[in-house]
Amino acid sequence: MTASATPAAVPATSSWLSYKRLLGYTRKHWKLFALAVVGFILNAQTQWAAAQLLKYIITAIEARDQSSKNLFPLLIVGLFVVRGVGSFMGTYYMSMVARHVVYALRMQLFEKIMTLPARYFSDNSPGHITAKLMYNVEQVTSAATDAIKTIVREGAIVIGLVIYLFWTNWKLSLSLLIVGPFAALLVRTASKRFRKLSKKVQMAMGDLNHIAGEAINGYVVVKTYGGEAYERDRFDRASLSNLKNSMKIVVTSAINTPLVQLLMAMAMAGVIWVALQPGISGNTSPGEFVAYLTAAGLLANPIKALTEVNEKLQRGITAAQSVFEVIDEVSEPSGGTRVAGRLTGEIEFRDISFGYEPGQPVLKNFSLHVQPGQTVAIVGRSGSGKSTLVGLLPRFHDAQSGELLVDGHPITDYPVGDLRRQIALVNQKVILFNDTVANNIAYGAWRDLPREAVEHAAQTAYADEFVRKLPDGYDTRIGQDGTQLSGGQRQRLAIARAMIKDAPILILDEATSALDNESEFFIQAALERVMQNRTTLVIAHRLSTIENADLIVVMDQGRIVEQGTHTELLARDGVYAQLHSRRFSEDGGHGELG
Repeated sequence: MTASATPAAVPATSSWLSYKRLLGYTRKHWKLFALAVVGFILNAQTQWAAAQLLKYIITAIEARDQSSKNLFPLLIVGLFVVRGVGSFMGTYYMSMVARHVVYALRMQLFEKIMTLPARYFSDNSPGHITAKLMYNVEQVTSAATDAIKTIVREGAIVIGLVIYLFWTNWKLSLSLLIVGPFAALLVRTASKRFRKLSKKVQMAMGDLNHIAGEAINGYVVVKTYGGEAYERDRFDRASLSNLKNSMKIVVTSAINTPLVQLLMAMAMAGVIWVALQPGISGNTSPGEFVAYLTAAGLLANPIKALTEVNEKLQRGITAAQSVFEVIDEVSEPSGGTRVAGRLTGEIEFRDISFGYEPGQPVLKNFSLHVQPGQTVAIVGRSGSGKSTLVGLLPRFHDAQSGELLVDGHPITDYPVGDLRRQIALVNQKVILFNDTVANNIAYGAWRDLPREAVEHAAQTAYADEFVRKLPDGYDTRIGQDGTQLSGGQRQRLAIARAMIKDAPILILDEATSALDNESEFFIQAALERVMQNRTTLVIAHRLSTIENADLIVVMDQGRIVEQGTHTELLARDGVYAQLHSRRFSEDGGHGELG
């Protein structure tokens, strides 16, 4: 699993490209986006209109114009009606667009995760992957909802007020632009720091998810070996790291906003000082002067909001970058176009070599021919490459050299989905979902099979009897990973799942390891049923299954060192005979090989 690392600085151009790509998700909803922009622009016009209204009433008071005075209350009500309509339109439609963007992004990310190769899941912990899917995507809301809304709304207000100020007195307004470069420099510096810290926070969230997931899923080991304090310390360190980086973001934002406001205050003070000098105001009426100062003063709040939104924007951009990294990962190969139909199950490994890391081969020039319907037991010491070998068949990995054929054709010729439909897999670690028994047996593409088929598969796997004793029978929810069931019961459900698939190729990867004698009896009987008329690859299975296999392959360091039947290999008195003798003597005749 990949540990957390110090994130590298993200170039500004990369941030802009990521944000541009994020905005591309709004194209589908451009009509709603346009309505939101219209609403915010409408709301923005009420800001400078308020200053103009102030000029109107001051002028009316000076001119003693009673009709204008009487109209003033109606104008105020009308102004707030327009402001409210604009604010509602902008907020509602922009939020609708943004939530659709987050939904689309999360679905695209999840769909991508479902297509990633097995190597990605080996290199990245479930906690970090889950953090990207849940926390990081939600952080995109900061950029897709709050940031866009604030930028459009407050930006429209600033633009409207600046235009009004220049229209009222362009000479005075020029002095306001002096602070522009200084404010831009502050925002740019803060943006870089926001991006860097946001990436650290996201990594810390991944660490928290990872540590919590390990502690919760491994609670039996944690409690048995007194690991509570150790896990608490791990979680505390990750939480403190998250706290420190989050507070650094708060400090940066807390310093940045007052500094920008101070620059604006200095500019305003300069404008007022210049405006109050003799001869500067000229023919400017008191109403115009007050309206100008009011409009200039109204700039403070939207500029403050634009400054504060930078933190949310940078956090959202950083989250979007981490999401896009996954979306841009290379998917597992889709395979060829050969129609599979139902395969006979002939398998041939031709001079296969494979390694997870360069220069460290796990399989070395491995060759083996398995006939249709044959049962082949693969045994060997731990780390000899047994599980890696069978992982090549459903294309969880692809060999670096050599060729793997099924029914005489390279597996790359078949669509990967069609290929996997030909293979049933039963592992030592049974994966069950927090769903009903029936849905765990008839899972995925087999979910719509009739109940009779589900019950028949359970009967074949010797699971029907205990299932019917559950509170709701086949409709009983069994909890995550089937925690309400025993190890033997979970294994029998896994065998029933393999049975209902009715695939011509069956892989048993330590399917009866560490089971009690009663469970072993039922599962052994169930496996003998499911293995009938199927090509079966058995890894480190119980001794009785290995003895009855059509062919036993002994592996060591990625190569075949012996192969033959049980009787032939014992007579040869080689590696297999040594493994058999050691396991048989240690386990009283019920041991495993491998």
